[in-house]
Amino acid sequence: MKNKTLMVALLVVTALAAGCNTISGAGKDIERGGQAIQNSAERNK
Repeated sequence: MKNKTLMVALLVVTALAAGCNTISGAGKDIERGGQAIQNSAERNK
């Protein structure tokens, strides 16, 4: 029983860590896209 509980806990922690990393990467991509739009707007004033 302890082994099963430990395995489930490990899987949950791994999934949460992977999710945070994915969200962080998406945030950086969105930020870069916004910066590109802002730079384009500045060049075309």
